[in-house]
Amino acid sequence: MRIPLIGLERQIKSIESELKKEINRVIEEGFFVLGKNLELFENEFAKYCGTKFAVGVASGTDALTMSLKAAGIGLGDEVLVPANTFIATAEAVTHSGATPVFVDVDSRTYNIDIRSAEITKRTKAVIPVHLYGQSADMDEIKDFAEKYDLRIIEDASQAHGATYRGKRVGSLGDAGCFSFFPTKPLGAIGDGGMVTTDDEKLASRVRGLRNHGRVELNFHVEPGYTSRLDEIQAAVLLVKLKYIDQWNAQRKKIAKEYNKLLGEFPEIQTPYCIPQAEHVYYLYVIRTTRRDELQAELLRQGIQALIHYPTPIHLQPAYKGSRLCSVKCAEQAAKEILSLPMFAELTNEEVRSVCEAIEKWVSKSA
Repeated sequence: MRIPLIGLERQIKSIESELKKEINRVIEEGFFVLGKNLELFENEFAKYCGTKFAVGVASGTDALTMSLKAAGIGLGDEVLVPANTFIATAEAVTHSGATPVFVDVDSRTYNIDIRSAEITKRTKAVIPVHLYGQSADMDEIKDFAEKYDLRIIEDASQAHGATYRGKRVGSLGDAGCFSFFPTKPLGAIGDGGMVTTDDEKLASRVRGLRNHGRVELNFHVEPGYTSRLDEIQAAVLLVKLKYIDQWNAQRKKIAKEYNKLLGEFPEIQTPYCIPQAEHVYYLYVIRTTRRDELQAELLRQGIQALIHYPTPIHLQPAYKGSRLCSVKCAEQAAKEILSLPMFAELTNEEVRSVCEAIEKWVSKSA
């Protein structure tokens, strides 16, 4: 692609020497699992998010699964999940033994619309996904959770560094769950995840679950997982953590430029940011009723534009027949949303090229 959706290789190139130095150091030390790099990264990431604890695990999906289990969610329970998110959010509920119940999303932010949720006696938790880099409306979610005595497990996998009323995501519920998949705002060079929390008991249980349910050498209190963030990934993430605010600031500048250049076209709906939140634009998602036409034209010109997500989870074969609340907005959005190139190293010239291609498409289609 002439202009990629996420130019990961540019980010890696900019800090390549630092990364290689740290990777080589880990290799030379010869200690690869549950060592000092992970401990240091956990401490630094907890400090960054504003929580007391952080527990490194093997993926964002595992972070969600083990957080749910550690929060006491399991067989017979229901968990509210937005219909517009990556399938991993629902998978984690399934793997915990509980059942996902799909809830509609806000028509402007595409985050969960908790007002559309329908509660039963089995409903025990809600997973607000901070989608595309913007926090869900946590005031409404906290009020709802308090009213119905629900646990809040944040899926912050796309929103590293985003804030709500000045507090970073990952510190707004009972637990925050992050993915460090390479393309995320803070990405490893492989898979990785993290659980953040102020709850010491929850953190302690996740630590046990990630390592075969072990609480001390050769003493296992429950069946667990092999789900540890390894030392090389922790060392890489320690390097990248120094740059995350700088990268997020650049994404916000790019989004502002997109907004300015695309805002004059009534055919294009640019991203909406709620006043309480600071968006970090993991993805820059526009909306148009002729999405497929626009995507095809951009791809034809070498501009990578993808859909996040083309099929709501409740319409996936894996979750056919699941219990639904109203999902009208989620289903409509899936037909109209489109992600444009967005990464910190995207140049002004490339942003203008994307917008000029859209302008020509709008003019030609008028």
